[in-house]
Amino acid sequence: MSSAIEHYVQARMVASAPRMETLPATLRYDRKDPFAVRMAFPAPATLEGTEVSWEFSRELLATGVDAPAGEGDVRVRPFGYERTVLEFHATEGVAMVHVRTDELRRFLSRAQELVPVGDEGRYLDLDRSLTDLLGGAC
Repeated sequence: MSSAIEHYVQARMVASAPRMETLPATLRYDRKDPFAVRMAFPAPATLEGTEVSWEFSRELLATGVDAPAGEGDVRVRPFGYERTVLEFHATEGVAMVHVRTDELRRFLSRAQELVPVGDEGRYLDLDRSLTDLLGGAC
């Protein structure tokens, strides 16, 4: 079994214009970092012209599809019955994207199969993390 999953979704960028632009995004979950989810947007979809990736907790995403969640740089909340809004806060501004809730639930289900909620600690490599933190001194 693979140690990571990727799930491709279509996100809709919320802008001040009435039309929402559709852009591809990739959700990634890796059991080597069992608490985190990454969402990446390809270079053509960003203002900088480079791929942009956000990392946030799996728990935040799971909570946010049903109720507003998050207080920091990433916030997630339901938007009607079919969509979920992800807000990404940066010094340059706020990006808001809508993603189909069923796609997010499908991704979370696949992540749950890879690492069940509550079992994340079994997949942490604490020795490696400590070595990385201390600059290889262990």
